[in-house]
Amino acid sequence: MDLIRINGIRSYGHHGALPEEKRLGQRFTVSLELELDTRPAAAGDDLTKTVDYAAVIRTVEEQLKGKPVYLIETLAQQIAARILGGYPVVQAVTVEVHKPFAPVAADFDGISVRIRRARA
Repeated sequence: MDLIRINGIRSYGHHGALPEEKRLGQRFTVSLELELDTRPAAAGDDLTKTVDYAAVIRTVEEQLKGKPVYLIETLAQQIAARILGGYPVVQAVTVEVHKPFAPVAADFDGISVRIRRARA
C-alpha cells in the first residue's frame, strides 16, 4: 500500500473530561496516514481514483467541531471510522490526535493518541 500523509489539521473543539474543557474548548491538531493503492490514479492522472485531500480535511474538521467527547481516544476512533466509511479507496488509516493544551499541572508539549484502523 502507498501512503498519503496529511499533517497538522487544526481546529477548535470542546472535547475533554473536565467541565472547563467542554465549556471553553481548545485547539486540537490531527495528522493522518491514508493507506491506498495510488497506481490507478497515477496511471491516468485521475483524481477520481484517489482520495480528495480537501474532502478528507473537511471531514476531520467537522468531527473536531462536532459533538464533544470525553477522550481523544474516542475522537481518533470517530475520525478513523468516518474516513473508512466515506472514502472507499482508503484501505487503512492512521489517525493521531494531538491535544497541545491538556489541563495537566506540568510543563509539556501536549498529549496525543495514535491509532490505526483497517478494513476487515
